[in-house]
Amino acid sequence: MTLLSSVLHATNYSNPFLRTLVPSIALAYGIQGAFAVPSIVAQSERFYDLSGSLTYISCTALSLYLPTIRARSAAAIAGNVKPAWPSILGALSGKAGSGLNWRQVVLSAAVSFWAARLGSFLFARITSDGHDSRFDNIRSSPPKFLGAWFAQATWVTLCLLPVLALNSLPVTSALASGASSFLITDIIGLLLYTGGIGFEVLADRQKTQWVAEKKAKKHSEEFLTRGLWSKSRHPNYFGESTLWTGIALTAGGVLVSNVGQVGMGLAGGLGGRALAISMAAVSPAFVTFLLFKVSGIPLSETKYDKRYGNRKDYQEWKKNTPMFFPKF
Repeated sequence: MTLLSSVLHATNYSNPFLRTLVPSIALAYGIQGAFAVPSIVAQSERFYDLSGSLTYISCTALSLYLPTIRARSAAAIAGNVKPAWPSILGALSGKAGSGLNWRQVVLSAAVSFWAARLGSFLFARITSDGHDSRFDNIRSSPPKFLGAWFAQATWVTLCLLPVLALNSLPVTSALASGASSFLITDIIGLLLYTGGIGFEVLADRQKTQWVAEKKAKKHSEEFLTRGLWSKSRHPNYFGESTLWTGIALTAGGVLVSNVGQVGMGLAGGLGGRALAISMAAVSPAFVTFLLFKVSGIPLSETKYDKRYGNRKDYQEWKKNTPMFFPKF
């Protein structure tokens, strides 16, 4: 029995929803573990953020294609003709028998684009800087450093849960056709994602340009107060929280529907719909919690307060610029 067959057999639950969801989550911890070992030996965090992006993309892809992988594996064992791979274009056009729902394709692409952009941006930054100050006190401690890698696996799992849950729904004729029309949650969710990713990208670009200009001695500013950074002290974090809210809303609209409830193997009562809402809402809630309480805003605010807290221009900027929600 091959490794693939063993994994498929071990996760061949009676509930089709779990047959896709559980392996997709397990993959996050597997990838992080694989990157953690050589990184701990080398005491290097260089590939930490890049591996996070790879984990997002890999888990998303697995959840999208695992049902077909199972079907093709079963057909090969039985000596039958293997079913075709899902058609992305067919799903986007609403074609019957495409094997995917258009939301699964769009949200998977949305996550993959975000992960690829952020991962490459952070990898370029650490390559330039040579280190990440977040790891100064833990990279020399194998247990603590290992904890950081598995914490990242948990971060990926919770953030990605709405998309993993949506992709784990069996694509029955009801999901493929009955849920093909736009819902209000689709419209609002996709608008939030578009606005959020645009806000984050623009904020990052403005800061990157500002840093490059400072290195080139084109200005002597100590902290950025231009562009979106004059509207919010953390516009990139606002964009990130917003885009995950949009993803969660789009996925949640399907998960709470009758089609979603049946696909999850639930009865569709109050408890089932509450579970669906929780699976969607945990993503933006966890992201926002991290940004407000753990590694985002607190670290940045503390660092800048320590450096520039006694400067009048910094105090004015901090007083007049909202911490999170932008003021236009």
